Amino acid sequence: MSGKGMFQKAAIIGVGLIGSSLAHAMRAAGAAKTIVGFDLDPDVRRRAARCGAVDAVPESLDEAVRGAGLIVVSTPVGAMAGVLADVAAKADEGALVIDVGSVKGAVVEAAARLGARVAIVPCHPVAGTEQSGPEAGFATLFQHRWSIITPLAREDEAYRAAVEKAAALWRAVGSQVEIMDHQHHDLALAITSHLPHLIAFTLVGAADDLESVAEAEIVKYSAGGFRDFTRIAASDPVMWRDVFLGNKAAVLEVLGRFTEELALLQRAIRWGDAETLERVFRRGRELRRAIVAAGQEKDVPNFGRD
Repeated sequence: MSGKGMFQKAAIIGVGLIGSSLAHAMRAAGAAKTIVGFDLDPDVRRRAARCGAVDAVPESLDEAVRGAGLIVVSTPVGAMAGVLADVAAKADEGALVIDVGSVKGAVVEAAARLGARVAIVPCHPVAGTEQSGPEAGFATLFQHRWSIITPLAREDEAYRAAVEKAAALWRAVGSQVEIMDHQHHDLALAITSHLPHLIAFTLVGAADDLESVAEAEIVKYSAGGFRDFTRIAASDPVMWRDVFLGNKAAVLEVLGRFTEELALLQRAIRWGDAETLERVFRRGRELRRAIVAAGQEKDVPNFGRD
């Protein structure tokens, strides 16, 4: 879908992987005439300008949001409530404000307290890499991926139009769009994204603590499954710290279920229960095939690595 001329000016608040990728994608789609980026860190602002992620890097939030029809808040989840409050107070009345965080409950609650001066539409593009920073962004990050919108409980026509405009933006940069309740989103992402990251961080930490295996051996023999866990564990630690604190209830729920499954496998291995092991492993293979069939992964050797 074409995004030509959707916004005269767009402001990206927090120019990391997702923010810079969205800037590149909007530029490629012609969705914004001017794209500016603001970050509290002066070094990030300099790097964002140097790598061409944005057209300009104002030194204040006020300047960044002034005149912007679209404001994208792509800060860590822990900072989201405060940034949204500042944006809602300083942006032009009627501006569309979206976020890109992977936890939506806290965002919806914070946005609901800010009134209707601007249209805040909570979003989550389900896309990313283990890289971070403005240089990591690229225009095709969102293509053929899902972007989930969890609207506020507003029924006015202006807000419905804002939700539609947010959906049109994600389609313009190549995403498929799903609209769902924020509570359902947080539970779904706890199992599909947050728990896998928690497991990866834990496994890498356990390997680091295993004194009988040298670090050189871990690096040398990591061409198998361990290597793929380290890719996930290389993700931004500040972002994931905030995700787990912000989605505590859902993460603890799925972590409890995972612990039960792990105990089942532990018992099966201890007692030589081949039938249980094969049943669990077969279920995993079937789910992998379903993900490939849905176009969410490449069915190529070595995960498409060179």
